Amino acid sequence: MDVPWWRDAIVYEIYVRSFSDASGDGVGDLAGVRERLPYLRDLGVDAVWLTPFYTSPMADGGYDVADYRDVDPLFGTLGDFEALIADAHGLGLRVIVDIVPNHSSDRHPWFRAGLRERYVFREGGEAPPNNWQSMFGGPAWTRVADGQWYLHLFAPGQPDFNWRNPEVHAEFLDILRFWLDRGVDGFRIDVATGLYKAEGLPDAEVKALAALSPVWGQPEVHEVYRQWRKVLDSYPGERMAVGEVWTDDLVDLARYVRPDELHQSFNFAWLQAPWSAEAFRKVIDDTLATVPFATWVLSNHDVVRHRTRYESGAPGAGLNRAKAAFLTTLMLPGSTYLYQGEELGLPEVEDLPPEARQDPVFLQSGGQVPGRDGCRVPLPWTAGGVSLGFSPDGARPWLPQPPAFAQLSAGAQTGRPASTLEFYRQALALRRDLVRSLPYTLEWLNSPPGALFFTRGPVTCVLNCGSDSVSLPSHESVLMSSGPLEDGMLSSGTAAWLRRR
Repeated sequence: MDVPWWRDAIVYEIYVRSFSDASGDGVGDLAGVRERLPYLRDLGVDAVWLTPFYTSPMADGGYDVADYRDVDPLFGTLGDFEALIADAHGLGLRVIVDIVPNHSSDRHPWFRAGLRERYVFREGGEAPPNNWQSMFGGPAWTRVADGQWYLHLFAPGQPDFNWRNPEVHAEFLDILRFWLDRGVDGFRIDVATGLYKAEGLPDAEVKALAALSPVWGQPEVHEVYRQWRKVLDSYPGERMAVGEVWTDDLVDLARYVRPDELHQSFNFAWLQAPWSAEAFRKVIDDTLATVPFATWVLSNHDVVRHRTRYESGAPGAGLNRAKAAFLTTLMLPGSTYLYQGEELGLPEVEDLPPEARQDPVFLQSGGQVPGRDGCRVPLPWTAGGVSLGFSPDGARPWLPQPPAFAQLSAGAQTGRPASTLEFYRQALALRRDLVRSLPYTLEWLNSPPGALFFTRGPVTCVLNCGSDSVSLPSHESVLMSSGPLEDGMLSSGTAAWLRRR
């Protein structure tokens, strides 16, 4: 059976603003990404996912799009994008781009022209039309000069489209074709559950992420993705789409990846699971029982980096746990999405000065919620220089980098066998060699308390989340481990791959 490339792919998320700056303005750009493509090939990934690089006033870091068919000058030109695609394909890398269909920028030509029927406008008097709240804090409604209100589930500069208007459907089908014609291999769909809102816009009486609240997960959204799937299938080369589907219910998640809809949806239950063998096993079992093509992700541009999350209750254990979780993730059936910098072992930057923060979550909460800037600090490429190699000499990055990033830089870690970067390279290379022999299933083995042991074909994966060392199961040899194995024991916070007898 032919296996589509995306089923077992390793996809590397590039938050473009913070990956690499070639222009020298302190902000990452497409030319910077293009320069670093050989690094990603050598890391061992199969595809890259680019966060939005479209024309935008940057009210939400590019997720407020003013022109879906062009590149913002901050990031380069359409020619830069086309050169990036050509280089990536030449290196054997696929390219996935973000598409933002729930909302546009308030600078979008439709909004500026007053085409209100393409957005969600309502009468509301002195009070908003309903009690919906913005995901960034405060009411989800803003009043305009003539007294009407428009809906924005995120920042006020991000008005929600009215997907009950066929002109919105036609526009996004054309946008998909525009980028497919330029060679993109797939799309990551932002806020994939949010396009439709319940008829009548009733007050919300359930928590925000419930599968069928009036705000999220309306059944009409599935017809949108059926239409998109037809477009994707009409192009050669196994083009694909993965949805940002936040839901409390894996059964609901599976509805988005039916054979005629999206190819994949992000499995955020894995990202949200605490450091616990019991919690990890439940997510694995539930996922493989309900979702046909699983995805696994530990960090992204919207959450606290998992190295820091795993520090909770165990100061100093975060990096070891992060490496162990990564090794375990790679051995699960399905594809793995990595977030830039996790291969360097970067922690969350929690002490950014208030004046440096730019996330609307921080701004709209009056500084009460730190927001997402801590996981978006520009990457360190070298141990020296004003920007640690992120920008040409002398340019300061758009968010300040902590001094500790110097020794975590790609340059400082390359060639050091014990470094996190070389660990990632080794694990990804070994997985690539193994994946062809692995069935798309796993079998659980009897595991000591606090540990997870499972097999996939000729490989046994072991993870110890407990506080005490445990004995390794019977095996022929150790393929690799996230930490030292002594006297046949697996220490706390360690994972390993074993060749079965």
